[in-house]
Amino acid sequence: MSKLTNGDYIVFLIYFVLVSAYGYWIYKRKHNADATSKDYFLAEGSLTWWAIGASLIASNISAEQFIGTSGSAFKEGLAIATYEWMAAFSLVVVAIFFIPVYLKNKIFTMPQFLSERYNGTVAMIMAIFWLLLYIVVNLMSILYLGAVAISNISGLDLYLCIAFLALFAIIITLGGMKVIGYTDVIQVLVLIIGGVVATYLALNRISELTGTTGWLAGLKTLHNDAGDHFHMILKRDNPNYMDLPGLSVLIGGMLIVNLNYWGCNQYITQRALGANLQTARGGLLFAAFLKLLMPIIVVLPGIAAYYLYQKGMFHQEMMSSRGVMDPNKAYPSIITLLPAGLKGLSFAALTAAIVASLAGKANSIATIFTLDIYKKAIKPDATDRQLVNLGKVAVVIAMLLGVVLSLIIGESLMGEGKQGFQYIQEYTGFVSPGIFAMFILGFFWKRTTSSAAVFGAVGGFILSCFFKFLPQLVNLQFLASTGFSKQNDKGVYEIPFIDRMGFVFLICVIGMWIISVVETFKGVKTNGLEVDSSMFKTNRAFTAGALIVGGLIVALYSIFW
Repeated sequence: MSKLTNGDYIVFLIYFVLVSAYGYWIYKRKHNADATSKDYFLAEGSLTWWAIGASLIASNISAEQFIGTSGSAFKEGLAIATYEWMAAFSLVVVAIFFIPVYLKNKIFTMPQFLSERYNGTVAMIMAIFWLLLYIVVNLMSILYLGAVAISNISGLDLYLCIAFLALFAIIITLGGMKVIGYTDVIQVLVLIIGGVVATYLALNRISELTGTTGWLAGLKTLHNDAGDHFHMILKRDNPNYMDLPGLSVLIGGMLIVNLNYWGCNQYITQRALGANLQTARGGLLFAAFLKLLMPIIVVLPGIAAYYLYQKGMFHQEMMSSRGVMDPNKAYPSIITLLPAGLKGLSFAALTAAIVASLAGKANSIATIFTLDIYKKAIKPDATDRQLVNLGKVAVVIAMLLGVVLSLIIGESLMGEGKQGFQYIQEYTGFVSPGIFAMFILGFFWKRTTSSAAVFGAVGGFILSCFFKFLPQLVNLQFLASTGFSKQNDKGVYEIPFIDRMGFVFLICVIGMWIISVVETFKGVKTNGLEVDSSMFKTNRAFTAGALIVGGLIVALYSIFW
């Protein structure tokens, strides 16, 4: 595989210096020695709508998108873009219905919501759980997949790449949410430019192979010759149906995945919780528009790599050390097409995405640990300065744990030949349905009790495990005729994990409803939030933008059904 030239390293070094210098300038300009912990962790009142939107995307688009999504696009095609386009729809829903509830009730962290809506026990259980999830699944996967990509492109040692990413992310994170939010604007700009350039040159290479010229000709050739990779809704006979089961990616479990991620996730909502309602909604709407564009830079490269691979290119680049074709190498292979300098820019874009995501995760870990665990359970009288200092320590420790885990189990879970993106989605999906049920009922049904919330959180996880391992106990072939199960690549009939999330969510909602009705009948009191219909009214500009987003989603699914 082609390595970086000196010119590429110079471009990357310029990016590194600019981001670090800008972050330091933001820190010195906006830092206050007497700043509160909420100001440090949430950048309370200081992020603009465009900074919020850019930070949301920079934190979301990381190694799992550039590497994982491109790898899934290589294997599955455009259908994987449902994670991006349904996210745009979910962002609009969150802006209209979720954010007003958080801001009206002065909610700054997800455990705080659970504490005020249910009780401290529920909040503490989930705070500890979220810490484990963010470190064991998210930090570890981003570090490992990101380091694999950087190692493949640069030729540097994998362990050195892991250490570099962790160090760069720590530098950005220690400045607090203000530094993260404003440096993310640069990160997302570099990310988009680098990604668009890589896609443009890949399409140009396709046009050259067919004797035509221009990226439009390349895109037309790609669509015509790889037509099987341009369907959004997969049929049951498609070999990738287990990962993307038909209409479930439009009206089923995919909505639970996205609404939980964008609306009930500290790592994401943290960007908007320090702003006023109009600014927060503007940021989320801006992020929705950016999400519609993301498949151009994270999905098309994977499909282009598939086409070029079929034409005899990248066979050596995409082979693992064990001789297995590795989809995770699709995007790094595309980057090798770039000339010196531009390759460095795309390398910087990839690094920007990884570092921004790591910084956002680490900041959320520090926020939950200091505000929701340490201050509430360990030292209630801790000063703001103590909390900020402890948060910085938590950032370093969390990143070190992520490094250790990526070295120990990264290869076995997301190594050569495996789809890292699907790993993240499936294992996060063990808890998403129960958490989302707990939040959505907590928002809009005041009779939901604390016991019902515990059932949603714990019961949802147990049910997910049950449905995951059920095929090892019972042959689910009898469900195949009903459409609820399908034979996987190992010959075992199982329920696709996106459908599994839908089933678990429905069971959790029904179980929580029954528990709540029984308990309220017995006189159990609940802590309903302040919610009224006027909170959900939007101004004309937001309404127009939301309708445009919705119209574009309908058009995209209609064209690529």
